Amino acid sequence: MKTQAVVLRTIRYGEADRVLHLYTQDRGRVSAMAKGVRRTKTRFGGRLEPFFRLDMVLYEGRSDLLTVTSAETVDAHARLRTDARALDAAARACDAVSRLFETAEPHPAVYHLLCNELALIDRDPAVATRANQLAFRLKLLLAAGLAPQLAACASCGAREHLTGFSGAAGGVVCTACEANAFPLGQDAHRFMAEALGRPLAEAPSADERALRQAERAIADIAEHHAHTRLRIASPRQ
Repeated sequence: MKTQAVVLRTIRYGEADRVLHLYTQDRGRVSAMAKGVRRTKTRFGGRLEPFFRLDMVLYEGRSDLLTVTSAETVDAHARLRTDARALDAAARACDAVSRLFETAEPHPAVYHLLCNELALIDRDPAVATRANQLAFRLKLLLAAGLAPQLAACASCGAREHLTGFSGAAGGVVCTACEANAFPLGQDAHRFMAEALGRPLAEAPSADERALRQAERAIADIAEHHAHTRLRIASPRQ
């Protein structure tokens, strides 16, 4: 199988091998064995590392675990590796993709969104803010068909007095339906709506309180509807 992929994470296996978790353009998330990659002399060099974007050839045997037969670098994202904040943001982006899209099903939009996020952080590590991370997660939810309802009450459809958020209901709720909701301020509501509507490179900013509320809303949606828990976003602005 020929495909382009981003290395999400790696796991040591045996004395010289490594298992790669990949997000591919054509097959979604897959796992592959890279044999001999940890030896001093290896034909793969140092390119089978997290955050590398690669053109790959993967051999499909009887096992669910593929085997890496070829890997050529498309983008190493070398700059982000020199900045602790950018490195952390890249790891959290890959982790969010891994948790929300666990199966080998193609989601080209998710692949391109991840590539875009890594490229943005690599070009300018200062982009790696908490607001950027949350905007990225909102777009992942959108790609998964789980974008929160923000225009009207997710329970009754009312368009006024939207003061709470319910992960179970799937979005904002009005005062009449907020029994199991948590308070969502106007700034958090606005941040989420703008983050979904703007390109990732133009993620809106917000104060700490609004970002905390937005992160809780994203986490609740993921937990109730994708049945997964996302790591907290980096606390850095």
